[in-house]
Amino acid sequence: MQYEDCIIVGGGPCGLAAAISLQNIGINPLVIEKGNIVHALYHFPTHQTFFSTSDRLEIGGVPFLTENRKPTRNQALAYYRGVAKLKELRVNTFEQVFEVRQTEQSHFCVKTSKGDYEAKFVIIATGYYDHPNYMNIPGENLPKVSHYFKEAHPYFNTDVVVIGGKNSSVDAAIELNKAGARVTVLYRGNEFSNHIKPWVLPEFLSLVKNNKVTMVFNAHVKEITEHSVIYEVNGETKEIKNDFVFAMTGYHPDHNFLKQIGVTIDKETGRPAYNEKTMETNVRGIFIAGVIAAGNNANEIFIENGRFHGDMIAKEIQSRLDQ
Repeated sequence: MQYEDCIIVGGGPCGLAAAISLQNIGINPLVIEKGNIVHALYHFPTHQTFFSTSDRLEIGGVPFLTENRKPTRNQALAYYRGVAKLKELRVNTFEQVFEVRQTEQSHFCVKTSKGDYEAKFVIIATGYYDHPNYMNIPGENLPKVSHYFKEAHPYFNTDVVVIGGKNSSVDAAIELNKAGARVTVLYRGNEFSNHIKPWVLPEFLSLVKNNKVTMVFNAHVKEITEHSVIYEVNGETKEIKNDFVFAMTGYHPDHNFLKQIGVTIDKETGRPAYNEKTMETNVRGIFIAGVIAAGNNANEIFIENGRFHGDMIAKEIQSRLDQ
């Protein structure tokens, strides 16, 4: 069994930032990532532009320089790859962590798809993007349904339904329209989310006003079939012709993984129990970093503020090593 002082589960920006913070106190942690470096960002739409300016996405004191104030997905991928290389971070990619359990020596056994490790400290920085919020309706598992939107080109001249009324839904609808898809957006709310990017909404509203995109509020999707989507509005059932569905219904952290470790999860908020000054959970030696600390409210923690969690964790670990 391979021994490590600290293992970080998750190689996103906040996990990488935590690794650099630990390097600064003399610990060279092992980052274990089930996909590629910054896996979640890789799955962003290819046209994605960040809400944050590049300086607010920087980690490890490495400047993130772009020609525009707000970087694109591809620029972010290149930046974080560059940081990992510059800082010589130890990252095991395409290795999935299955279990973290405490040993009799108050260390942790970390079981993965490629082997077992022992660590004194473990940082969970797994984010939430890998776990969509399912609607649990008939037909949701059909091949034509996706909870992720990558790019619009394949959907030229097809009938596409986008489910949701937040940023991801509006972005997808705009891009699909540009590519020549016939787009209907179904949203169970009666108005748009106040989290939609202010520079995006006017473009979308213009498409709706000019009948280029159909927008339906108070729409509750009941079933997805091979060739249609069935939904209900104010008690009236409707059915529309359909080729593809993008269910942009949001994402959530992997509560079960945390519970198996022994971390307490608030039933209402989904927030793990942790010390806000140290990021340590109720399980001594288990820390969390990044958006996973926000529970179900993904709008509370971003790269902007989650990147600083590593400094808090490193400070606490340093204090224990000094004892």
